[in-house]
Amino acid sequence: MASSSKANLAEQDEGEEAEEIEHFNDFTLASSWERFISEIEATCRQWLADGPKRLLEKGAVHLDSSDNIYKVKSELKNAAKIYSMEYYFEISGKIADWNCTLHDLQLCFGVKEFLVISPQSASGVVLDAPEDTKLLSAVSIALANCSSLWPAFVPVHDPSRKAFIGIQNMGTIFTRRFEADRIGSQVPIKFMHLEGLYELFVSKFAYCMSDHSMHLFRVHLLMKLTYQTLPNDEDNYDDIQEADTESAKSETSPGCDNPNRKHWDDDCPWNEWYSAEDPVMGFDLVVTWSEKVVESSLEMAEMENASPHEAEKWILAPNLYPNLDSSKGDRIGFASQLHLLVNALEMSFEAPFIEDFVSVENPGSDNLESTMVIPPPTVLDRVLKDLFLEDPQLPDFAKDEHKSSRAIKGAPVESLFAQFCLHSLWFGNCNIRAISVLWIEFVREIRWHWEESQPLPKIPANGSIDLATCLINQKLQMLAICIGKKRELNEEFEDCIGTKDNASANMEEVNKVGDESSSFHAQSQAFDEKRDSLLTPEGFNGSKTVESKFSANAQDVHSADKSTLDSIRRGSAGPVGSMKLLKLCQSLHAPFTQSAPLMTEDMHEERLHAIETFGFSCNFSAQLERETLSSDMSAFKAANPGAVFEDFIRWYSPRDWENDESEAKGPSTDLTEGMNIDWPPQGRLSRRMSESGNFWRKIWDEAPILPASEQKPLLDPNREGEKILHYLETMQPHQLLEQMVCTAFRASADTLNQTNYGSLKEMDTKMDQLYLTMASTLRPLQVNLLSNTSDTIEDLQRLCVVFEHVEKLLILAASLHRRFRQVPRISEAIFSNYYNFYLPTMGIGLADVDTQKEFDMKLQLSQNERQVVSNMFTPPTANQSWRKVLSMGNHLNGHEPILREIIFSMHDNASDNHYASSSPRDYQQDTETYRMYTCGTSNDLRVALSIISYD
Repeated sequence: MASSSKANLAEQDEGEEAEEIEHFNDFTLASSWERFISEIEATCRQWLADGPKRLLEKGAVHLDSSDNIYKVKSELKNAAKIYSMEYYFEISGKIADWNCTLHDLQLCFGVKEFLVISPQSASGVVLDAPEDTKLLSAVSIALANCSSLWPAFVPVHDPSRKAFIGIQNMGTIFTRRFEADRIGSQVPIKFMHLEGLYELFVSKFAYCMSDHSMHLFRVHLLMKLTYQTLPNDEDNYDDIQEADTESAKSETSPGCDNPNRKHWDDDCPWNEWYSAEDPVMGFDLVVTWSEKVVESSLEMAEMENASPHEAEKWILAPNLYPNLDSSKGDRIGFASQLHLLVNALEMSFEAPFIEDFVSVENPGSDNLESTMVIPPPTVLDRVLKDLFLEDPQLPDFAKDEHKSSRAIKGAPVESLFAQFCLHSLWFGNCNIRAISVLWIEFVREIRWHWEESQPLPKIPANGSIDLATCLINQKLQMLAICIGKKRELNEEFEDCIGTKDNASANMEEVNKVGDESSSFHAQSQAFDEKRDSLLTPEGFNGSKTVESKFSANAQDVHSADKSTLDSIRRGSAGPVGSMKLLKLCQSLHAPFTQSAPLMTEDMHEERLHAIETFGFSCNFSAQLERETLSSDMSAFKAANPGAVFEDFIRWYSPRDWENDESEAKGPSTDLTEGMNIDWPPQGRLSRRMSESGNFWRKIWDEAPILPASEQKPLLDPNREGEKILHYLETMQPHQLLEQMVCTAFRASADTLNQTNYGSLKEMDTKMDQLYLTMASTLRPLQVNLLSNTSDTIEDLQRLCVVFEHVEKLLILAASLHRRFRQVPRISEAIFSNYYNFYLPTMGIGLADVDTQKEFDMKLQLSQNERQVVSNMFTPPTANQSWRKVLSMGNHLNGHEPILREIIFSMHDNASDNHYASSSPRDYQQDTETYRMYTCGTSNDLRVALSIISYD
């Protein structure tokens, strides 16, 4: 028996070995489920071995919704299905506060790093209940094999429900299970209040208690409420009218610039030209209570009635206009119109005359786009009326002017030409045809003012020309001066006609009183002599003896200049120090002279070109200045009767008079005996003035004796005015557009610079940089170096992009400043954060800006700032109250929270419960056994529950 049994066993073993060899794969082949678990395990082991830093090097993806969360992804296959497993992890070791930006699952379940496994399908969730349990089980086994404590989650049900199930191995006998779901509508009234939510949480562990309100449970609670200001367009027009009427009857509240405003920027400087969309859509106020321990539902009912001012933290988050940092072509502002003006400048080289862009007979008119329409005549008339509306008080052209504004050769923002350029930006969408029509009518209106001697509006009549401005502005300034001179001449002519009429009418009366007339003539002559002063030896009127001696000893001089002594000094501005005339011992008087003729920049350039062509010499410079020089000599002769050419040179050009002390004969004892007077002066003319045929002496000999008041004006207003109008009517299109571009950029920037945005240093810096950039980019236009093939057009287009960046920042700064005038720290902090967020995009075109990342900022408020922010939540009007039914508590000025988040938690000591005997020593401590996160409103509720169970 033994032998036979042994033989049978041997045969059986041999058979098994043979079968094992024959069917070897049967013992090594694993099921698809086992291979799926093994693949999950291998992936998790690799991620565990790499660690966060290594995973970052391998290309972990950063989540835009969070500052510190990254993820890696791996694809897994099980049978015919493909799953995606994602591992989410953080870099910093500190636990993130729920006021920070957390991942949705971190917020729901209080986890730090976790796995999410989901099918690669259209829905991205597991719709089959057995499948989700099986999938979660596979991940749990794989993580247990890796000795990993990562929680794992599986999305289930409909995607709109945001439902998850999950599991986490605690490394002990404990296992934490997760479940989250959402009610999207018809939330039970009980769960709209804190008391009902509290009882929902207690029901998860108090199974046998029918009345939870009668029992005490130490439940830890954290609550966060989010309030949102009403949108700007919340009310319809009727509500706005009603609110404006009520505000007009009541007192104006402090800090309100205009209580009857219909739009937020009605009092901003750019509002005259366009209305900007408010970049600040509103604010979210997050109110957080510190952790509390609640022992009954009655305490929850009391907490629901608590004021938000009792909360521990107030955090403000601005809601900015979508895609504020991008350009979709639908934002209208100075920058968009300046870009169109640059396009018009590029097209201006296609025709030699401005009228060619208007005439339909122009052969090149086919090249003009059909979109270049001309506004109707009513619009044109309205623009012209606004431009030429007479203002009794001239604006202050230097008011609020930037320190670098004059570096741009344009025109002041309040001047006539600058206003024309600004109107052109919005006239006919700033196309070349519309600009041409407006310019032609603009020049016609200027000619009417000239012909009717009507003063030009928006141009200072101070008698000066600002050469730092563009040439058109200089021409308009000179034309305004010519109109003023023309009006004076017309008034003098009318006065003269009236005087002659009165004289002829009263001729008979004059003849009847001949004797009285003679005596009156004698009296008026005596009066004139006293007024203009007789030419008597000055300084000797105090002594009769000296006067008689002077007459006796200087008889030859007196007889030689008897006619001069009898003449009257005219047009004197007073003696020039102690200077004496050469031929008479009389003080040298400075005459009143005519002002030098005004010249524009092109006139100065013509003179310089003439000097460069013919060379500089005394006679040539005198020819250029002949009229001025002759006028000054005539006035000098009238103020100094008996003066010689040398006297004029001593006063007018002292460097051409050379004193010769060695040849001085000393004071004249005949004329000045007993007096210490150095006369006659000793010296001679310079070599250039002593040359024969000197042009100055020739002009002196020909100059009549006339004071400045009786001379012909040096400036001929009629001639100069017609020359200016000829220039404006015949200038080439590109010359006009070049000056328009410079002036439009300067005027637009000066308009924005008038905005009150508080003390934002970043905004000041950007404005300074904008002016410097404009000055350098526009310089080729200021020196007439532009051509139709120039690269300057591209530089101007890039300048428009820079201008748009700054314009958007400035509008945001103004919107923030007007909201937080009393607490500027808030506006400064928000703008500074957005500036740093927006700054990287300012060096590139707006079309290249990545708009995927949104601006997200949270600012904690201090106690003294809370009231200002609370005032932003104005009590809702009757119309708004009908729209919403208040269903939740914790109201802020009548506003209920748009979102309420609560974390309930229950802590147990493992040593005090039935787990204590099997728990390791390290877990004999306070443990969060139950946790419930709720999020929602009266119409939406999401609940996430995590429970530690005993395996």
